[in-house]
Amino acid sequence: MKKFLALIVLTMTMALTGIHANADDIHITPINEINSSPANFDGKEVRLKGIAKDVTRIPLINLKSYVLQDNSGEITILTEADLPQMGEEISIRARVDSLAIILGEAIGMTVIELERYQLPIGIKQL
Repeated sequence: MKKFLALIVLTMTMALTGIHANADDIHITPINEINSSPANFDGKEVRLKGIAKDVTRIPLINLKSYVLQDNSGEITILTEADLPQMGEEISIRARVDSLAIILGEAIGMTVIELERYQLPIGIKQL
């Protein structure tokens, strides 16, 4: 009974302080997984973490992008938000889309930033 009561108190404390995390918040997708099998990620949201580099802004067509690099590879991210600083470590929630998938191969893959966490969100890459 004491163990059960302790578990209830711990659960309530975590819920009240906002320390709980759901499964979606825990998994950071390695960039190499997306690059090697983009068709598997088409239309899906992913969480990515890495270092921002190669920022690009073309005002005439309102295009902003940057390259996100982790220890498994790098990928170009399109964004409508302000561009990150070069060398800044960020975590993002993004959607992977492909123009077409033909015979299991994705064509025209884009990764669109949906939300950015300026400070690392403290999640270890799996």
